[in-house]
Amino acid sequence: MSVREGNLEAPTRHPLDWKSPDFYNEEKLNEELERVFDICHGCRRCLSLCNAFPVLFDLVDETEEGEVEGVAKRDFWKVVDQCYLCDVCYMTKCPYVAPHPWNLDFPHLMLRAKAVKHKKGETTLRDKLLSSTDTLGKFAGIPIVTATVNAVNKTGAMRSAMERMLGVDKKAWIPPYAPKKFRAIAPKSDAPKVIDGERTPGKVAIYATCYINFNEPGIGRDLLNVLRYNEIPYVIVEKEACCGMPKLELGALDAVAANKEVNMPRLAKLAAEGYAIVTPIPSCTLTFKQELPLMFPECAETQVVKGAMWDPFEYFIARHKDGLLKTDFKTPLGKVGYHVPCHSRVQNVGKKTAETLQLIPDTEVKVVERCSGHSGTWGVKKEYHATAMKIGRPVFRAMGEAEPDYISSDCQLAGHHIEQGMAEAGMKKAEMAHPLTLLAKAYGLTD
Repeated sequence: MSVREGNLEAPTRHPLDWKSPDFYNEEKLNEELERVFDICHGCRRCLSLCNAFPVLFDLVDETEEGEVEGVAKRDFWKVVDQCYLCDVCYMTKCPYVAPHPWNLDFPHLMLRAKAVKHKKGETTLRDKLLSSTDTLGKFAGIPIVTATVNAVNKTGAMRSAMERMLGVDKKAWIPPYAPKKFRAIAPKSDAPKVIDGERTPGKVAIYATCYINFNEPGIGRDLLNVLRYNEIPYVIVEKEACCGMPKLELGALDAVAANKEVNMPRLAKLAAEGYAIVTPIPSCTLTFKQELPLMFPECAETQVVKGAMWDPFEYFIARHKDGLLKTDFKTPLGKVGYHVPCHSRVQNVGKKTAETLQLIPDTEVKVVERCSGHSGTWGVKKEYHATAMKIGRPVFRAMGEAEPDYISSDCQLAGHHIEQGMAEAGMKKAEMAHPLTLLAKAYGLTD
């Protein structure tokens, strides 16, 4: 069967059978890794996506036979460790995903391998710490502690010590903790009358995310100010836990399930009450739209929440099409270099952020649609940071070519990574700001 004949339909994702004993059977895992790697070796369309595929193909090419069967099974882990579960290979490149009979799901196979490694107790202390965003976030909001931690993280000697002891690259940008958490600075909703659109619910529930809660709460405040300006009532989800994406990337699926049990009842209640649930970080949106529904296909609450989840700009564009988004912008943005994060691309919502920013008069948006290389906690690790910067170079170059006034990405971690890469390349400095901050600025809502 040809690729074209086998893949006329849209990609289909099968549920993740993570509760089956066979899921953690290493012999069966190796059989599936060899099957999939052999197909990837014969195709090689994903060579330029990330470092997992070059590592795989080099391993194959270095064997005497030039085939996957010649690669030592222990070396399969070299490929697994390079995958940061961006999902782009599945959603945009691979011709062999379901409904093709070969039924490849490279990211979820890598996830299975990470889960096996975690189940075997081979997760490092560093990786456990980096993925414990809720625990680390307890530093935020305590002024003396926050100031001390942030100062230490900026000290060269301490960063060198962190690199030696924890394996966090001393050159990698790491987010500071906020002196006040998001809830402490969040403006109250004016609670105007709810006006539903044809496409959009007229009230919004904000799932703030760990990053907005603990690191850059100003982004969340900008989102709320935009909602208030557009007379859209909102609530903030109470007592939320981490979405689970950092633990998912680690393969700690039981921890993902534990966070789901905290979040899902509250979110399902809001969905049932007619709220659009909006998350300002695309990885969190993707977790609720895709990963949790695939882990818990029989959970009615999870499926209800999936249908209620919105990317902020997906919501704003739908609101605009309903004729309910205000377009009386006061401040032009000039040239904006906008990066589409991988976890936004794979949601198949289109370039809604760029569409929104292009509504602003005297604003030119250059869209860069390629992996920045950061990918959450992966890019700060000593063994991967140089690779993360290498993957990001085409993005750094493309963003800098137009000499923008602003650089921006829905993934704020990617935005900082791009800012760092452009600076190291000696490019003209542009102000880095999240798209929600740019939208608030265009409305005249920022200080």
